[in-house]
Amino acid sequence: MIIQKAELFKDLSAETTNEISRIMVEESYEQGKLIFAAGTPATHFYILVEGRVRLFLGTRAEITYTVTVPGEAFGWTGLVDRPEYVATAECAAATKVMKIENKSLNELFRSDTAGGMMFFKRLAGAVVQRLVYNYEAFLSEGSLKEVTPSYG
Repeated sequence: MIIQKAELFKDLSAETTNEISRIMVEESYEQGKLIFAAGTPATHFYILVEGRVRLFLGTRAEITYTVTVPGEAFGWTGLVDRPEYVATAECAAATKVMKIENKSLNELFRSDTAGGMMFFKRLAGAVVQRLVYNYEAFLSEGSLKEVTPSYG
């Protein structure tokens, strides 16, 4: 099962893992289909089962990242209290994902606070890793630009 491959769920209790498995929904997409678009409500996040998903920011895809590893999570914007997706997720190949509703997962972690703390710690690690990847990609192209956040 894909939940055992997903780094975000590593070291959670068997009970919590089983509950997460119950709230996951499998979805399949053809190449070229959008899973979600930037600016739409961020109500779910996804775990890649198979295929490839290209995440991009900007109207001309100024920043891209491709999800290729089974068990890798994406679309987690709503888990960190952002109301809308900041990126667009497009299938670069036929793709299968597990879709998890943010609200249901947060409710589960209200009853398993230790599991929730571990999950969000791993999520923070994934965010940092993605930032490092993009930083290194910008440096290798010699086009690193200063980014000024538009929030807080």
